[in-house]
Amino acid sequence: MLLAAGRGERMRPLTDHTPKPLLAVRGKPLLQWRMEALLQGGFHHAVINTAWLG
Repeated sequence: MLLAAGRGERMRPLTDHTPKPLLAVRGKPLLQWRMEALLQGGFHHAVINTAWLG
């Protein structure tokens, strides 16, 4: 399970209009880096939690 929820308070103002998992680092969203790492590790399915406090 990838945790992609939360408000990203400590990353403001970067997260004012973009969710933290979608912030680009070296040209790719943070979430994409994690998904690619899982694929390289042999995983073919992932569950992504996007619910903040829910």
